[in-house]
Amino acid sequence: MNSIDLNADLGEGFGRWPLGDDEALLDIVTSANLACGFHAGDPSTMRRICAAAAANGVAVGAQVGYRDLAGFGRRRIDYDLDELRDDIVYQIGALEAFCRIAGDRVRYVKPHGALYNTAAVDPGQASAVVAAVAGYQPALPVLCQPGSVLARAASEAGLSVVGEGFADRGYRADGTLVPRSEPGALIHEAPAVVARAVRMAVDGEVESVSGPSVACRVASICLHGDTPGAVDLAGRVRAGLDAAGLQIKAFAT
Repeated sequence: MNSIDLNADLGEGFGRWPLGDDEALLDIVTSANLACGFHAGDPSTMRRICAAAAANGVAVGAQVGYRDLAGFGRRRIDYDLDELRDDIVYQIGALEAFCRIAGDRVRYVKPHGALYNTAAVDPGQASAVVAAVAGYQPALPVLCQPGSVLARAASEAGLSVVGEGFADRGYRADGTLVPRSEPGALIHEAPAVVARAVRMAVDGEVESVSGPSVACRVASICLHGDTPGAVDLAGRVRAGLDAAGLQIKAFAT
């Protein structure tokens, strides 16, 4: 691979409570996963980040999540699947409106938090994500873990699938992410995060918490904007990927 996308979860504040430095990250990333008001975000934040992303030439994707502001979308909810499908469509449509005002459009869809992790292993919730995207706009790529249940379901439905890696998250030997409640879920040391990002982008693999390498062929690497020192870490990751000879560009055009 001679190019890689850098994405970050943005717009995750709510009302008077900001979270992360969205504007600074927009100078580093090439894709912005924008919260759509269910797990985080609000209309004014969506409008502001859409405008800033358009001005920076950053691709905007709908980061769709559970209806769970209190839990930041990180608590699994056993939805009625039709309701989950419709909640996802609702979120994409809301973001699309603000993208249009900014002279742009939604470029892709990425589940957030517990929905991301559940759809990676649960056929029912994966099918709801797929049905929402296919019903709204089947040309939209789905950004998700490679080899996951969601990736397979989306591919089988004829959707474009973009593999995503997490340089600052621990991986189990089966390729799933270590839950945030368990040791090894987060990687804090900047040199290790940079090295993992380069390894995923160049070699298509990552070291698991138990030691063995796990296949992780990705076209995009996620940088979390809500972690301490996120902007500095994102800049280091981008510099490391650039030093490895990779072109940093958005996967969605």
